This record gives sequence, C-alpha cells and structure tokens, in this order.
Amino acid sequence: MIADSSYDRAAAAQILGDVLADVVLRAEQPFPIAGEPRSTELESMPGSHLGKAQSSYLRTRMQPCPAELVTSATHQVIWNDSGGVVNVAHYGPFGAVVPVVAREATLVLRRALAADSRAQAAAEHLTAGERATMAATTTDRDPIEILSVGLETTARALVQHAYLAEQTPYRDPASFARGLRDSGVFAVVANTWFWGLQSSTYRRGMIPVAFTQKADGGVRYTTRSAAMLRAMKDATIAQARSGRDEDAPAQYVHLPVGEQPRCLANMPTSVGGLRVILLPRVVDAFVETFVRLLEWEESPMSSPVDEVFEVPDMTCSHCTSTVTKVLQTNGVTVSQIDLETKKVVAAFPSPDVRERCFDAIRDRGFTVIAS
Repeated sequence: MIADSSYDRAAAAQILGDVLADVVLRAEQPFPIAGEPRSTELESMPGSHLGKAQSSYLRTRMQPCPAELVTSATHQVIWNDSGGVVNVAHYGPFGAVVPVVAREATLVLRRALAADSRAQAAAEHLTAGERATMAATTTDRDPIEILSVGLETTARALVQHAYLAEQTPYRDPASFARGLRDSGVFAVVANTWFWGLQSSTYRRGMIPVAFTQKADGGVRYTTRSAAMLRAMKDATIAQARSGRDEDAPAQYVHLPVGEQPRCLANMPTSVGGLRVILLPRVVDAFVETFVRLLEWEESPMSSPVDEVFEVPDMTCSHCTSTVTKVLQTNGVTVSQIDLETKKVVAAFPSPDVRERCFDAIRDRGFTVIAS
C-alpha cells in the first residue's frame, strides 16, 4: 500500500497542541444521575475466572495474552447518567461508584470543553493542509473530538484498572485515582495499549494487565504485562499492514518500520516557544473532577448506612440465599443474614431501592418486617 503523504504524527500532535493548548477544563456543579443503578453479578465458566464471552474474546482476539494475565470485573451495572443516557459498565472491589462517577466527570468536562469558545474557534479554522494531516493520521480528525475521546478513554482506564484495586496500596476510589495519576499509569495506557484493546476489553469487563508496587509507594505494570502489551500491539500492527484485520486502524499501515504509535496528546509540541504535553493536563483535570464529585455531599452514590430488618419465615439456607440474591441483584450490600434471629443487615443506597427490594422479597413468598 502506498503511504499517504499527509500522514505525519508529529504534525498532527502540533495541530492538536495549537488548538487545545489554552483550553481550560473546569468542573461545574454536576446534575444528579437519573434513577438508581442496577447491578448484576457476573458469572464465570466452571474451572475459569472468566465468563464465556470473555474467554472467547481472549482466545480469538487477544493472542498471545494468557488467561492468567486477565482480571475480570465482578459485577455489571446499568444506569442513566445526568443527561438521561443509559450506560453499562463493570466494576470490582470499589463498587459501582467508580463507573458512575467517572461517567459524570467525563460529562462535566465535556460541557466545559463545549463552552470554551477559543478552542471551538481554533478547531473550526484549521487549514486544508491541517485537515488533510489529521484525516490521514488520526481516527478522530477534529481536535475537539479527539479531546472528548481522550476524556472518555481516561474514564475507561480508571474504571478498568479499578478491577485491580486489591493489587494496589489504595483503599478508596479517590486515593486510587490520584495514585494511578501520580504513578503515570494513564500515560502508560496511552502509549502501550493498541487501538481497540481498551474499548473492546472495557465492554467485556476485563483487563489484561497486573500491577506491582514500586519502592516509592506507587504502582506500575508487571514486566510480564508490559511485554504482553507490546506483543499484542506488534501483532495488531502486522495484521493492519497485511490487510488481514479489517478492524485495525488504517493509520497503522503508514507507520515507519520499527515505530510504535503513540497517543498524540502525549507527544511534545511547541506552543508560544514552550514545550507542551496535553495528556498530563487532561488526566489531572479528570482525576480532580472525579475526586470532587466523589466528595459531593448530595451525591446519590454516597456510601449507604447499614439497616436491620427481619424476614421471620426464613427457614433454611435456600431461603437466606434467595433473600441475599434479591438484594445483591439490586446493588445492595448485605453485611449479615442470620437464619436463627431472622435478621438481615444491608446497606440500601436510597429509600426507593429499599422498597423495591422489600417488594421483590415479598414476591418470593417471604414476610418483611422493617425496623
């Protein structure tokens, strides 16, 4: 294939820097999410920690990545965001708060970007040559759209890596997000994951890396993880050049032999005589917005308090399993269920969820006595 003469990653990065160098991403007061998130537990296949769809995708699209290097989420959550749009994501040890708040942080910053008149005007006045360079070099051609996608990608990276929370020293979502940022993990994702790997594994609730802790208290990918990402990326580039993978980005075809594609926002550019790299600014804005939303005192995702209620007609372990499953299916954390005292201790995120759970338990033939 003949290389497109407009393909130029350095030039595309410079265009991105020129348009977005002065953009200011400020967090505004968020809107409350619409309705309550609905969670379900993921099921794995016998003898495996992965589900059927995850195992199939790993086998057919992620070679040579081994199954033991992949961590799966534990639950899937569906909710309507503050814009009323339905979302689906996965989560692990930190719970549904991570994907829900990460989505809101993305929306908040995208609204700020849309309101930045200087950036919008700069993007609209690209020359024909600049547009040709962006079209030949990037999948998303408009600088504003590239930054919007970058915000989405940062959110996905946070959500996916939260499946690995137990491999880190961070014990809450806020310190986890800041820890990933300070450890440079977002930049590593931008430069080492191949196109499509993040979005495709995100949709399936999987992440093909593992963490190890550094001497300074931060985290990094294990040596094996880094080598596997490189091998998968090399395989994807080779498939793109051979024409065997029609899903591979066309821009990979034009890469000089031996060159690895890098995120344009993580390449240095010169703006006003100063060296500028956009990615750290974007990541910092996202992480601090995420933390601010976590701290929002009226957030519907704030940690619920345990409540006690009684189910007097529980008579066996099947009964307790049924009640537990009803609660967990509705995203409720069950702290204790006692067959002898008939008491259940659970944390409901809202009165509406509590009533929905009680109704569902009654529908299964049990009596519920609220405190």
